[in-house]
Formats: sequence, structure tokens, C-alpha cells
Amino acid sequence: MKSGLTPLLALLLPLCTASVWANLEPRGDLHFPLEARGTNKDGSVPLYKNPKASIEDRVNDLLPRMSIQEKVAQLIQGDMNGWMNFNDPLDNTLTFNQTGLEAMMSQKAGAIWGGYLAPWSKIAYGISIGQKYLLENTTLGIPAMFQTEGLHGFTDNGTIWPSPIGIAASFNTDLLEKAAATIADEAEGLGYSQVFAPVLDLSRELRWGRVEENFGEDPFLTGEMGNAYVTGLQSGRRRNASSTAIARMAATCKHFAAFGSPQGGLNIAQVPGGERELRTMFLKPFDRACVNALSIMTAYSSYDGIPAIANTHLLTDILRNEWGYKYWVTTDAGSVDLLITTHGTCDTRECAAKIALENGLSGEMGGGTYTYLTLPDQVKAGTVDIKYIDTTVKAMLRTKFALGLFENPYPYEDFEQTLRTSSTRSLLHDMEREAIVLLENRNNVLPLSKNIGSVALIGPQVDRVSFGDYVFFNATLNGISPLEGFTQHLSNTSVKINYAQGSQLWTNSQSDFTSAINAAQSSDVSIVMVGTWSLDQTLLWTPGTNATTGEHVDLSDLGLVGAQLDLVKAVKEASGDKPAVVVLVSGKPVAEPWIQQHADAVVQQFYPGELGGLAIAEVVFGDVNPSGKLPVSFPRSVGTTPVFYNYIKGSRPLDPGMIGDDGSLTFGHQYVLDSPVPLWSFGHGLSYTTFNYTDIKLSKSTISTKDDFSVTVTVHNTGKVTGKEVVQVYLTDVVSSVATPNQELAAFQKVELAPGSSKTLTLPIKNSQLAVWSLKNTWVVEPGQFTVKVGTSDQAFLTTTLTVK
Repeated sequence: MKSGLTPLLALLLPLCTASVWANLEPRGDLHFPLEARGTNKDGSVPLYKNPKASIEDRVNDLLPRMSIQEKVAQLIQGDMNGWMNFNDPLDNTLTFNQTGLEAMMSQKAGAIWGGYLAPWSKIAYGISIGQKYLLENTTLGIPAMFQTEGLHGFTDNGTIWPSPIGIAASFNTDLLEKAAATIADEAEGLGYSQVFAPVLDLSRELRWGRVEENFGEDPFLTGEMGNAYVTGLQSGRRRNASSTAIARMAATCKHFAAFGSPQGGLNIAQVPGGERELRTMFLKPFDRACVNALSIMTAYSSYDGIPAIANTHLLTDILRNEWGYKYWVTTDAGSVDLLITTHGTCDTRECAAKIALENGLSGEMGGGTYTYLTLPDQVKAGTVDIKYIDTTVKAMLRTKFALGLFENPYPYEDFEQTLRTSSTRSLLHDMEREAIVLLENRNNVLPLSKNIGSVALIGPQVDRVSFGDYVFFNATLNGISPLEGFTQHLSNTSVKINYAQGSQLWTNSQSDFTSAINAAQSSDVSIVMVGTWSLDQTLLWTPGTNATTGEHVDLSDLGLVGAQLDLVKAVKEASGDKPAVVVLVSGKPVAEPWIQQHADAVVQQFYPGELGGLAIAEVVFGDVNPSGKLPVSFPRSVGTTPVFYNYIKGSRPLDPGMIGDDGSLTFGHQYVLDSPVPLWSFGHGLSYTTFNYTDIKLSKSTISTKDDFSVTVTVHNTGKVTGKEVVQVYLTDVVSSVATPNQELAAFQKVELAPGSSKTLTLPIKNSQLAVWSLKNTWVVEPGQFTVKVGTSDQAFLTTTLTVK
């Protein structure tokens, strides 16, 4: 490959003015020659090239060697498609465009998007070409971070896990940490070093299309699951990395912050709120999970009228100064341009770049007009202070040194050994099983016996693999549909499967109802599978396609679309005295009170991963005892939202009315013809066994305002089968200086118990979890009493009182 040294010097030497080189660290003179800035005048190895030097020393040695163009290039996202052709996902031609490569690396070389659907060998080749050029053909040899998606699995034909809302239903942080490690395994070998996940938005606005990407409505659960993901993804080092490297992959916590509650549920719409709500709800998951994450992505929306990407209070005062965050922050795709086109806070690209950089200390992702290309001229004109560029570049360099990229940024030759392994599939199977939630089970209809003669599988979700968004084209080909799963699971039995689709997801047509009714009438049990649907990242953005969940797919109604509810009713009527079970396959809560009231059993399966079709069969027939709990509450209708459990005291007066099945009207006031009480609330989930709780005890019944404490409780399996229970602890601040949530999840732990056995658990709670954001805008633990509850958000199994003095 030809050297790029001479043309680079021609560009750089005119820039070597006193102002460009004034910020010299750690020395006060030029200890490197301008014509060879990657060397030292005394012949010693530059500190930034010394793998044994501290990360900060390496950052401080490298920064003053950089020209303004090189610094800005670190701030702008590049694209591997600039030197490769990824338009055909099946093409495996290993060629590249030298001109495109050089052009890309001259302006956009800090982080590079490479998350394409392509043969693995082509990805590895493209990343190798890019890194080799940067290390061997640029003056300073700064490697890039190559980026991909990993919301619920490595997306280029990697293993697809349940959507995050389904993973959250497992309430199993240990399992998620192991799952995230496999995502890193699959991406790392190909040369990726940054994954765009986890999403830590809260599912408090259910109309929003991206509910499926979140870990639910609760900040504590979201923070714990997010921390598990970040820990699993980042832990370890790349091969042959420096001893000072602290991670092998950069997690990217997003969307900072308060993105998940847009006005009207409309994507990127403004989020109303104040400082107390920001601190009490939206920031807590990020504080828990992301201070040690190597990357954070900002939000598209504005909060309290200030665009998140230009919110100095959020991104500088809180994130950088208060929390001490020192790694890479990036905007989302095209979001800097939204300051011009959407928020109306700028009228030029120069303005947008300036306020995004100076207020956010963040880089610019692609997808827009690359406003940051204006920064060199703005520095020269004196309208942008180079100190903001330097601070932001330092964060990028610090992240790369933390990843060990300067020592080994390349793909591994044996990358196939860590992709789609049997051990990963085994972990996936465990997660699929634990993510399923049993919502209703009248007369213990479930589990079904394998001695029954026949089962009807009815509905548009039966012969379909329903993944959530952020999977790539044809990812569903790796999945098992419920029809395949039941067929496989019952293959060694005499149970006959009678399948009928009954209706499509997206039409009102009832033309196939007859086949569904016949299947129900000729079977011992009917299982109706209905719900929402999303699409892969190609089809989701293709004009003319349809979906009911996913990014930019927002709803005004949370009920079933098309003929689905009528299909459920028809099957229930046709079944007569025989059981009719409803399985909801969805990316968000489905608001259908009729199903809650009339189905013999209801099972929730948030969008599953590749083995979801098998897992649902195992649960229905009792080979697996369901242990999932709801990470989000289910409203009775869209009009009763928001329905999150941790509402501020006084926010849910109750005087409900109702509309009967016969159309009769019973009038109330809250609401006139409905109820604000959820169909199923956060933390709810049944089992095929029963559990009992005894002996609640606090480590101290009275503590000071600075003390941590713990809750000890004994849980018993009083049923006949082995089961897993999620022990949940909630706190209520009885009297406080400001209005606080009526209850908040403070601890949880999942435990497996054999029939007749018990286990005593101790769940720690930090002092900070007692704090309120006070009238003086500080966190304060106030003296007083706290109710400590063990149960779910709508049930109390045991309670006691904690006194703070």
C-alpha cells in the first residue's frame, strides 16, 4: 500500500502556527519534529506509543502532536462504505477503493460505522484495511473504533436474543451479563470495538415505538440490567492489548437523557419535565450503569425546551463534572442538524456545530451534513475555542487507549470460533425461558398435559418469527417460529397440532375465521397467538411496509390491530367449555381488558430471540416453569396511560366506571367509564408452583442518614414443582419535604427452589436509595420513616418499617 506521508505533510505544515501548537502537554516545548510528529527529537519512543505508560500520560503526549484537522477528524464518524461496497449483503468481493479510503480517513477517522450485513470475511477485510492504513500510512498512527449494533445481539448474522424488554422480564442480571459477554465475543473477533447498546430510556410513554428497546418503566431495574449489560460487554481485554487497557469493547449507553417519554408518544418529540423528575427518574439508570461505560450517545429530543445534544447542564455540569465521566460521548445520527431543521435553535451549520461541541463535548455521528467540518475554520476565525475540541478529542483518545486499540485494533484470524457457538445458544435458551411471563392462569389450565389428544395453534403469530427492531435483513431465518417450536417439542408425543392462521396481523379481514373456528372445535385446547410486530432495519425504513412497533413507529391505540381481538373472541366462543389460552407476542403492553377477563390463561412473550418458538412450547406444556415478571405495567386502554407503578403520591385517585360486556354503562369519575388501575402491574408474574414469604427482618430497624441497610426474608416453595421466584423489595418514603413516588423498587433477587424447600435471602439497599432531590436542589436523606415491602408493585406479602434518624 502506498505511503500517505508526503501529501499529509503538505497539508499539515502550513497549519503549524503558534496557535495550533500552543497547547503542549506535558512539555512546554516542541519535543517532536514537525515533519515527523510521531517521533521524538531525542530518538526516544513517544510516550503515546508506550503500552506500559498510563492512559493519561499517553493522551497528554499525543494530543499536542495533532493538527486541528486531525483533531476534528477524531470527532466525526466515518463509514466503512467509503472504501468498501456493502450495498449487496451477499457479495464477498474483497476489494477496496484507495481514493475513498484516503478521503475518509482525512476527515472522519475517530469512530467508523461498520455495522453492515455482509459476509464475515468481508467485514474483517474491510476493518483490517482501514486500521492498517491508519496505523501505517498516517503520521500519528491513531486507530479507529469500528462500530456496530448490539441491542439484543450482534446483528451481522450473530445470535439474536430477546428484545431488551423481554430480557428485563427475566429479572436475571447474572444471565444478562453472560449474554452481553457473548455479544462482545461475536463482535470482537471481527474487529469491532464499539457496540451501540444498551438503551436506558424508561418505558413510561407506551405509545412511543421504541418501548421494546428499553428495560422497562423502572429506573432501578433499568439501571441494574444496564449495568449487567455494560459489565458483560466490556469485561476483559482484547488480545495482545496493553496492560493498562480496561475493556475489550465499548458499550454505548443511550439515549442521554429522558428520551423515552416524548410528548404524545411521538418519536423525537420534546420531553416535558423539570430537574426533580430528571434526577429522580431519567438519570438514575445512567448513573448506575454508565459511569464506567466507554461511550454514551445523546438523545434526539429536547428536555424542558433544551435540545439534549446542546444541553450544557446535562452533558457538562452533570455528566462530566458531577459524575466525572471521562470517555467518549457521541450524538445520534443526524441529530446535530436537528438544531437547524427541528429544534430551531440554530440557522447555520456553523452554529449547530459550535453549540453541540461547546455544550455537549461530544462527537458528531453521520447521517447529517457533517456540521463539524466547519470547526477548523471556526477555530481560525476565533468563533470556537480550541479547548472544547481538545477536551473532546482527549475523551476519544482516552477511550481508544482504554480499549488497547493502539496495540491491536485488528480482527482475529479465528473470528469464526466465537460466532454462533453452541455455548451461546445454550445461554440463549435459558434467557428465552426466563423471559416468558404467565399473566393469568384460571383453574390452573396451564401447563397442558402431553396426554391430551390435540391442541389448536391459531393466530397470525403462530407461523411467524417476531423479532424486535435492530436486527438486520433476513435475521428471522435463524429463528424458530412457535409452530416449529411446538412441532419439535411434541414430536415424540401423540398430541396432534391443528394449525390455522385465522387472520393476518395487518388487516380487518375475517375470511379465514372459519378455519380457526374449526381448529378450535376439533381440539382439546386452543392457543391463540396475537400481538404487535416490528421489522428488521431494512424493511422498517422501507416505504410501503407496515409495523406497529420499532423506531419511528408510534401508536395512538395500544389495542390489537385489525381482526386479532375478534379472532380471540371467536376462538373462545368456539371452544365452549374447553380452555382457550392467549399468548401475546409483542414489543410493548397490549391493552385488551377483554382478554384479561375472559381468556382461561394469558402468557406474555415480549419479542423473543432465535429460540423463542421452542421456549413458548416448553412453558405451555410445563417442561419449563415460567418465572418472568413484568418490567412494565399494562394499561386498560391508551386513555388510561401513563400507567407506570411508581407514580408520585396523589397521582392516581380511584373512582372507576366501566362498560360491561353487554354494553351496560356504570359511571364513575376516575375514569368515568374505565379505571386507572393497570390490567397487570410492574413485577407481576405467575408460576406453576406457589411461594410463601416469612421472617422479614432489617439489618437495623433504625439507621442514621448516612447508613446503608439490608432486608432479610425467607421464601418457601409451597407447591409441587421446582420454580424460580423474583424476590422484590419496595420502599415508600412516608413523609418527605417534596412529593415522592408512592413506592420504588429498591432490590430484587431471583432464586430457584425445589418443592418444599426454602431459602433465606439478604438484599442490600444503599443509603443513596433513600435520598430525595430536595427543595434546595441537592440529594438529601431526610429523617423519618420508610415502609419496606416485599411483594410486587400491586401486592404486599410482608411489610416492616425503617426509621431514619
